[in-house]
Amino acid sequence: MAVVSIPLNAVAYQSLSVPLSGHVIRLEVQQRSTGLFAAFWCDGVACLSGVLCQNRSWLARKAYYGLPGDFAFVDTEGTADPDYTGLGGRFVLVYEEGRNA
Repeated sequence: MAVVSIPLNAVAYQSLSVPLSGHVIRLEVQQRSTGLFAAFWCDGVACLSGVLCQNRSWLARKAYYGLPGDFAFVDTEGTADPDYTGLGGRFVLVYEEGRNA
């Protein structure tokens, strides 16, 4: 399976929709005092919310959440957990189809 990079900006809150695996995936990324958190929708249906984002840790993990694949943040310069200041640069969000099956 191919790994796809999802473009993000270095802002504390953002929402975007991307076509992935034949579905429209909406994701929100929000920086809080306790870390970076994500929420996901697939074709308009809420799948996951309040997911803590950590370096190289898959976010969905199980297919029964309704996502066609899985997402993870990767620190390209070390092993730190992501924060909004490095989004789109140091911290890259990747997607892999079928990863959570």
